[in-house]
Amino acid sequence: MGKHIWERYQSKLVVHKVSISCCSSVLQTFDKILIANRGEIACRVMKTCKKMGIKTVAVHSDVDSSAVHVKMADEAVCVGPAPTNKSYLNMDAILEAARQTGAQAVHPGYGFLSENKEFARRLAAHGVTFIGPDTHAIQAMGDKIESKLIAKKAKVNTIPGFDGVVKDAEEAVRIAGEIGYPVMIKASAGGGGKGMRIAWNDEETREGFRFSSQEAASSFGDDRLLIEKFIDNPRHIEIQVLADKHGNALWLNERECSIQRRNQKVVEEAPSTFLDPETRCAMGEQAVSLAKAVQYSSAGTVEFLVDSKKNFYFLEMNTRLQVEHPITECITGLDLVQQMIRVAKGYPLQHRQADIPINGWAIESRVYAEDPYKSFGLPSIGRLSQYQEPVNIPAVRVDSGIQEGSDISIYYDPMISKLVTYGSTRAEALQRMEEALDNYVIRGVTHNIPLLREIITHPRFVSGDISTKFLQEVYPEGFKGHQLSDSERWELLATAVALFVAAQLRSQRFLGNLSDELETCSHVCLPGNSLVCRFLQVDLDGKRVDVSSEWNLASALLPVTVNGTQRTVQCLSRSASGEIDLQYLGTSYKLRVLSKLAAALNKHMPEKVPEDTSSILRSPMPGSVVAVSVKAGDTVAEGQEICVIEAMKMQNSMTAAKTAKVKSVHCNAGDTVGEGDLLVELE
Repeated sequence: MGKHIWERYQSKLVVHKVSISCCSSVLQTFDKILIANRGEIACRVMKTCKKMGIKTVAVHSDVDSSAVHVKMADEAVCVGPAPTNKSYLNMDAILEAARQTGAQAVHPGYGFLSENKEFARRLAAHGVTFIGPDTHAIQAMGDKIESKLIAKKAKVNTIPGFDGVVKDAEEAVRIAGEIGYPVMIKASAGGGGKGMRIAWNDEETREGFRFSSQEAASSFGDDRLLIEKFIDNPRHIEIQVLADKHGNALWLNERECSIQRRNQKVVEEAPSTFLDPETRCAMGEQAVSLAKAVQYSSAGTVEFLVDSKKNFYFLEMNTRLQVEHPITECITGLDLVQQMIRVAKGYPLQHRQADIPINGWAIESRVYAEDPYKSFGLPSIGRLSQYQEPVNIPAVRVDSGIQEGSDISIYYDPMISKLVTYGSTRAEALQRMEEALDNYVIRGVTHNIPLLREIITHPRFVSGDISTKFLQEVYPEGFKGHQLSDSERWELLATAVALFVAAQLRSQRFLGNLSDELETCSHVCLPGNSLVCRFLQVDLDGKRVDVSSEWNLASALLPVTVNGTQRTVQCLSRSASGEIDLQYLGTSYKLRVLSKLAAALNKHMPEKVPEDTSSILRSPMPGSVVAVSVKAGDTVAEGQEICVIEAMKMQNSMTAAKTAKVKSVHCNAGDTVGEGDLLVELE
């Protein structure tokens, strides 16, 4: 069923290839829906609305006036300036937008006001339908403390912990000592990994309490925290539920979400390689039991931590559409947005539990404007100077809310898109994901495709040997990019030389067969490597490497065949001096191709002395300065906090690399800083 629907609708939605089903019979729901969100999720909701014949209203901040979701909507209303608390969290402005446009219902997407009971209550008071659960369910499940108590009563497995609000840092230390380290400090009203810290000792508990409460207040307007036992080395597996207003509830199988960084998901898949039918059924039945306990109606997700012996524990319930919902749509054939709209209008569910299939396999990669070489992904900002989605690959779905020319700013989540691939088997879905990542063109911002590609091709991931510690265990010293094998290194070098020669010949306006034209030799420089080549026939220490391509230098994608192996390479940049930046196997490699004379003279060039980073502190990402803890003349110890930088609602403590006196401070609280900006100098 899922595969059939995917193939059926793939040809109809050419741009994003969204695989979603519609009702066989037309049912009256709403005439006009306002989407209280932005970006890819706003666009995603609008696609289903348009297929259902429903007009849409977009809301936007002033900096989002030209955003894709604004252009896609039938109407658009500006609800304030860029900061989220003045626009996308501005309930008064959004309610007024609904009144002005005559919207009968509001879909909140995820994040922002999607789990805000006051927003749902105020909509109801104005006669506008909230497309989601009622305020009772939002309150009960949105508060992690209350939800845990309800889960216990509903006989759902729960994690040991403190069932109350933690008052201050010292009480947090006391509670952590009673529970036993390690512990998880969590925002009571949290979600999306914000306001969460793991603590292994008293000092980390105090620090975690401070940062978690600050992040919680910034992201959710609620700084309450709770503490529970941290289950070491678990899997994060969630159950999608769907319930109506007539007491019917279903579980739509599971999603494996264990690949995470900073408690935020990176790669998800459905189903999980780990669950057997018995465990899946037990988790599904407990998820439905919890939904019924709070009279839940709409799509929602019950998240569990699962240990190595398949014991599972309730983590939280998200009373909204999840970011990763497309992979459930792929394997079940259901359009969850459509189901939410039907339920909100009062229709009963169309399906029974026995009707829900697991058909095929789906993988989702979250593509972010981030630098994966910095803590697995610190935000990057900029304008998309070139953008091309891999839509020509079979069974690929791209949910995005940007286009070429769009800006990625410090104000909002840096997600570029959700890249989804589907296959009849997991191996097929993974192969398509690898191909899709290689063919995804993103220029103008740093992105995390290098990390995504390494994850989905890593032997541990391919075998299903994963946990929430996957990234830390596989890359204990941080992500360094793809590590080339000898054969891959030769492929890369040969490709660079061939590309250099093709560019040189084009500039000289040679029109004949390139392999007949070139008789001169060139060198390519990469640390520890050099080679002499003839076009398409490269000798590497006596080994012959054949390189062929159409060499369309105007194309962002360069299909290359090296000794029979086909690759898709991207030339990110090249210069007349022979510098070439190639994206190969997902990772960017900077090379220099030199003539024989230039290679001989190159050894006489002075080397650039690297900057002494122990004496300066630069911002690792664009953001705003939350606090500065030192002033000129202060003496700081190694590891002492100097300032705090916040970006996309995530706070990062910047510390001294050595014990020294502060020479000068170049920032103040409230300043906006860019990546690499100088913050503090030490003597």
